[in-house]
Parts: sequence; structure tokens; C-alpha cells
Amino acid sequence: MSSMNDREKAFENRFVHDEQLKFRAISRRNKLLGLWAAEKMGKTGDEASRYAMEVVKADMEEAGEEDVFRKIRRDFDAAGIDQSDHQIRREMADLLLVAIDQIKAE
Repeated sequence: MSSMNDREKAFENRFVHDEQLKFRAISRRNKLLGLWAAEKMGKTGDEASRYAMEVVKADMEEAGEEDVFRKIRRDFDAAGIDQSDHQIRREMADLLLVAIDQIKAE
């Protein structure tokens, strides 16, 4: 019975680890996305960093990534930036892969 408990504990630990990595990757992707969007809007330096943190915080509004997408879409529209929904979503997907690679490299 001890080996079953050990296996269960190992699966639980693996799940927690995977969820932590997922959270880190999504947070990093959001920061990278914020920096990308800031550049498109002409923000640099501290202003770009502050904007990236706003994007990270936007992800706390609801489950999933739609809150982040809506923030970028709304800000691009307000700034007159010509980016399609597809382009934004594509950048989100690409930057998630970059974030995962960065975390793996740490």
C-alpha cells in the first residue's frame, strides 16, 4: 500500500510542478507581449516596462487569455495601431513558445 501512496504523492507533486511552470510561462509570455505591444505603440524604457506589467496584471481579471487579448486590442485601437486580431493572437502564441524556452533554459 505504501507504494500506491508514494505513486499518488509523486503524481500530485508532478501536477503542482507542471501548474507552476505553466503559470510562470504564461506570466512571462504576458510580459513579453506587453513589451512587444509597447514597442508598437512607441513606448520605451520605464514606460514600456510599466505597460508590460499592466498586461501581466490584466491576466488576473478572468480565467484564460481573453482578458489579455482584449487589453492589447483595446490599447492598439486607442493608439491607432493597425494589427489584426489574428496578428495579436499569433504573437501571443509565438511568445508563449519563447517564454517556455526561456524558462527551460534557466
